[in-house]
Amino acid sequence: MEIKTAVVTGGGTGIGLATSLLLIEQGWHVIALGLQNEHVISDQYHFYEIDLCNLDQAKNILDQQDTIDALIHCAGIIKQKQEWEIPIFEKVIEINLNTAFAITTLLQDKLIQAKGSIIYIASMWSFFGSAQSPAYAASKAGIVALTRSLAVALGAKGVRVNAIAPGWIDTAMGANAKNDLERYHKIIERIPLGRWAQPTEIAQVIIFLLSAHASYIHGAILPVDGGYSIA
Repeated sequence: MEIKTAVVTGGGTGIGLATSLLLIEQGWHVIALGLQNEHVISDQYHFYEIDLCNLDQAKNILDQQDTIDALIHCAGIIKQKQEWEIPIFEKVIEINLNTAFAITTLLQDKLIQAKGSIIYIASMWSFFGSAQSPAYAASKAGIVALTRSLAVALGAKGVRVNAIAPGWIDTAMGANAKNDLERYHKIIERIPLGRWAQPTEIAQVIIFLLSAHASYIHGAILPVDGGYSIA
């Protein structure tokens, strides 16, 4: 059986790590890029500690791969109220949005050759505002537009492009909200399913979008939020 290769940004923690582990289970070779890693031990998993804003470093790593079948862009940061400061705002946009486009550009030819798939992580905040995190919300709204633009551009070349818009996920990024008990209970009250998601629940959707079962899903922004965005 042909072994496929996926590049997972932010592949050492959270949703990226959960996705990497499921890919490994399914026989994929995973190239994980990021700043943090929970030390996965597998011959199929290679973690590279890099700043994704350093495109030369990323290019050197990715050029070593003969084929790339999928890009899953999970890397991202949130800085809460600090995002009202212009330098912090710009940094969040750079990491969450600009690197998504930059890494895609580096891999575009290989993804076309493989008739591969691109999956971005958007957010529930792609669709409504955040008083505390304006840069995060703006960056994730940008991911939605980027997904649609690349879907139009790359579809005829055989590359499917989709995004997932998670709601509240039990990861380090959501720790501040979860540790604020008053806020946490308000969030739970709004979620029709009555709970936060585990990273694996998002990763399972990513695996589906990579599969042949999703062969006609293209340019979609799929909410995975327990109903939060409709409540």
